[in-house]
Amino acid sequence: MKKVLIFSLNYYPRFIGGAEVAIKEITDRIAPSDIEFHMVTLHFDAALPREEQIGNVHIHRIGMTRGAPSVGDLQKFPLRYAKYWYQFAAARAAAKLHRTYRFDATWAMMAHSCGIPAGIFKRRHPEVKYLLTLQEGDPPEYIERLAWPVWPWFVRGFTEADALQAISTFLLAWGKRMGFSGLAEVIPNAVNTRHFAAPITPEEREARRAALSAKEDDVLLVTTSRLVKKNAVDDVIRALALLPENMRFIVYGIGPDEPMLRELAEREGVAARVRFEGQISHAELPAALKACDIFIRPSRSEGMGNSFVEAMAAELPVIATQEGGIADFLFDERRNPEEEATGLAVDKDSPVQIAEAVRDIRAHPEKVQRITKTAKTLAFSKYDWNIIATRMKALFERMFSVS
Repeated sequence: MKKVLIFSLNYYPRFIGGAEVAIKEITDRIAPSDIEFHMVTLHFDAALPREEQIGNVHIHRIGMTRGAPSVGDLQKFPLRYAKYWYQFAAARAAAKLHRTYRFDATWAMMAHSCGIPAGIFKRRHPEVKYLLTLQEGDPPEYIERLAWPVWPWFVRGFTEADALQAISTFLLAWGKRMGFSGLAEVIPNAVNTRHFAAPITPEEREARRAALSAKEDDVLLVTTSRLVKKNAVDDVIRALALLPENMRFIVYGIGPDEPMLRELAEREGVAARVRFEGQISHAELPAALKACDIFIRPSRSEGMGNSFVEAMAAELPVIATQEGGIADFLFDERRNPEEEATGLAVDKDSPVQIAEAVRDIRAHPEKVQRITKTAKTLAFSKYDWNIIATRMKALFERMFSVS
């Protein structure tokens, strides 16, 4: 049995994002008799224990806490600065844990801020293998600017790694530009495809639409998105102003841009047609998607984007940009004639193109049926967690075998 220490800024049960989901979905599918996982992560919530077992991961929490912190508290003193402290404190915590558990490898979930402690640990323990996963959703240039004060350590997070896993070809290219030159593979994130493909009855769909105050002839555009600039929810609101009155926009997600987006909807005269539904549980999400008609997220940057694949598995037509990792799976019939279409692509910052894509979908139902079928097939064949966990286990084994 091998022992692997994961560096992750956060983990279950609170403030969960794509990276945390990926860790749990992968580690839950790898037998404890094959790999025993440990994790150094930030504490944040005083109600959580310093140590606990979650699935196949033994959690070691470090750092400052608050009682029942909100998402907003993470942006305030002192928790706001915890991730900067973590970059060096996690390396010390890992060294202490290594004396007890004797790890065979470390696994850094994202270059900033987890590549820094992983790189420091690798320098001190060169015999321990080190896997770096690139999951970043923000543009690399932005991440590099943030990392400038700790640039030498940031670079070592790449160059010290024995293996690199990127969730898209876009991020793999970034890793190589940053100096990585070893065992590298694109292994994307995934979704529970069967969960999102599960049908709902006509009665349930009608009830869900009624709960959204949708009339019989209303067309519901939907997004599942953290409300931040990179996800470009503002562009969908601007596009809505160019579309007929029966087009409505349902927003599932929370984030700091919500007040700005509400004000924008007022200015554009579409406030009555935009519903901010807040956070939605994973269990409820498939039915919520299937109650709508078109999925839209015209991201300005994206490492990969599980939300798109979830919509594809749910058989919704998808409108998106091809920024970053989206280009690996979102193929447009005009922009990618060599591929079978899986969605409709638009340029970033282009509400006019979004409105045109919505009209195209409404005008060509037979084409849309073909596209959604192809997209669902792609989701099941390449983006299911069982497939991804098997590939990740194989990557660990290859890394362990390299002398």
